[in-house]
Amino acid sequence: MEEKILAILKDVCDDDIVFAERDIDLFAEDLLDSLAFTELLIMIEEQLGIVIAPSEIEKDDINTPNKIIRVVQSKM
Repeated sequence: MEEKILAILKDVCDDDIVFAERDIDLFAEDLLDSLAFTELLIMIEEQLGIVIAPSEIEKDDINTPNKIIRVVQSKM
């Protein structure tokens, strides 16, 4: 499951760094912005069948690959 989430994140961020540096702050490094965040949630829903409403989470809850993985896994 982690690899699928990271692959989605790689597509959204357009960078392989998400595989190597799972604690990188995606927003601080300009790899993720509000539009890309919305795209990420849509792709997670489409590819994994997991719905995460933007109103459910804060930016600090999903600013690293590891945090995104934890949020997705908590919804399973």
